[in-house]
Amino acid sequence: MTDERWPGEWMRGVLSLCVLRVVADGPTYGYAIAARLADAGLGPVKGGTLYPILTRLETEALVSSSWEAGDGGPGRKFFTLTPAGEQFLRERTELWHVFTERAAGLLAPLPASRSTP
Repeated sequence: MTDERWPGEWMRGVLSLCVLRVVADGPTYGYAIAARLADAGLGPVKGGTLYPILTRLETEALVSSSWEAGDGGPGRKFFTLTPAGEQFLRERTELWHVFTERAAGLLAPLPASRSTP
């Protein structure tokens, strides 16, 4: 599974949680977050999608940000998970696993169709 284009509604449902999970690994910036998401198999996430998510997460106090000088280039805005963000991530990750388990049970493969005479 390398070049999937996941349905937009699936990505909208899980992308914020995945962004929080990436930020949970330590301070990071937008480009690195997008790269981690792509490496995880979620496909390319454009800045026009990612940065509004980061802004919303910051507004909700789930992440904080700070500007750091770049190495010979422009500064970067780094994002860090807050304690509230860590609690939110734990709770929502647990709920996500329950939800996807239940959905997977419902979405078991259909039996082979039979032709009716």
